[in-house]
Amino acid sequence: MYRNGRVMQAKTCVGALSLAVLPMWIGACLAQESATVDPALREKIESQGRKIDAMRSRMAEQLAELEQMKRELASQELQYNELRKAVGMTALEEARAAGSPGAGSQAAAPPQDQVPAGTPAPGAPAAPVSQPVAATQPVGKRPEQDERPPEVAPIFDQPGVLTPRNKLIIEPSYQYGYSSSDRVALVGYTVIPAILIGLVDVRQVKQTTQTGALAFRYGLTNRMELEVRVPYVDSHTDTISREIFTGTAQDRLFTTSGKGIGDVEATLRYQLNDGGADKPYYIGWFRAKSRTGEDPFEVTSDCVTRCVANYTGTGLPLKNPTGTGFYSAQLGLTWLYPSDPVVFFGNFSYLHNFERKDVSRNVLGAGKQFLGDIKAGDIADISVGMGLSLNEKASISIGYDQAFVGRTQQDGHPLPGSARATLGSLLIGGSYRFNEKETLNITLGVGVTRDTPDTTVTVRVPITL
Repeated sequence: MYRNGRVMQAKTCVGALSLAVLPMWIGACLAQESATVDPALREKIESQGRKIDAMRSRMAEQLAELEQMKRELASQELQYNELRKAVGMTALEEARAAGSPGAGSQAAAPPQDQVPAGTPAPGAPAAPVSQPVAATQPVGKRPEQDERPPEVAPIFDQPGVLTPRNKLIIEPSYQYGYSSSDRVALVGYTVIPAILIGLVDVRQVKQTTQTGALAFRYGLTNRMELEVRVPYVDSHTDTISREIFTGTAQDRLFTTSGKGIGDVEATLRYQLNDGGADKPYYIGWFRAKSRTGEDPFEVTSDCVTRCVANYTGTGLPLKNPTGTGFYSAQLGLTWLYPSDPVVFFGNFSYLHNFERKDVSRNVLGAGKQFLGDIKAGDIADISVGMGLSLNEKASISIGYDQAFVGRTQQDGHPLPGSARATLGSLLIGGSYRFNEKETLNITLGVGVTRDTPDTTVTVRVPITL
């Protein structure tokens, strides 16, 4: 046991001696390594350290000077604003800022002693940003794509631009037409303007027609509109004729006139596509015409004062009708093709006249004369044109319209003496917009075929409510 105690004591002494000698050995090793470092390198490191310390000291001095300059600038700007206010130069700015939210936050500057050290002075240029800042919200609003056709001076019955949704347009219009033709009447009543039917030799017919109308257009949607048109007709006709089977060479003048409400009609239009630049717009439409006007079969025909055994005399109505006498339906398609700086447009339509049963006419002194079933000829119409905008208010258009009129039928057979007719008109129009609600449209039509009225002038003033 004693031996074991001596052994443990010896081990303890050796451990303590090792712990005492270890630091001295580590220090000797480090001293030996430091002795091996190049003195020049050591001097260079120390010199670089002194330079860094000097730059830090200079930067601290410059920051202190910059803070002092900021305070001086803020003080000078405050004095400048006080001087401007004293001489009344800030009255306009205060008046403008009175209604803007947040304007009062810029009216007064905080005291100088409350300005943080890093806060820039009022009016000082903003510090440059080292990195770009990404926008979190879009700037402005993208303009909406215009899906409506461009506006041109209208020269046909069908407008190209439809009425916007929930908007009402009132369009008063006036039309003056004059026609002069040398022809033979076939039956003695008028089916459509410039076509007379009678049993006498008619040398010349001069007709003047004035039509005042009031149209109402309402936008059901942005691509659909409904139009109702109410016309008032005032016509005057001079017929120069020579009675047949009388052996006379003397011409006689027969004058008639008539005025009253014409045939009321309604039209529904729908824009079929969006269109766009160098893309056509298509507008389909349907029109229904009534018989509200006095028709040719209701007026009394002359066959007493100048008729002998139904062979002589005029056989013409004693009063001009104001309507056609037939219900009709018309289906059409209008197209517009914008190609800067002009807009090309056209129209195709087909009008169907419904047959009337058991028609009779009134003969002066003879009562009613039975005519049977009468059906006026259908009409196919095609027109083309182009419009040019002169500026933001004025535009002009030129076009051509041609209609093909079918033969009139009686009891299912073509009426003897009736023939197909072709109506062609050269149209020139202009448009001027006074403001956003009122526009003036003027159209001149010149007949190029014998059956077409010689001159037609139309004036329209659409007013948006």
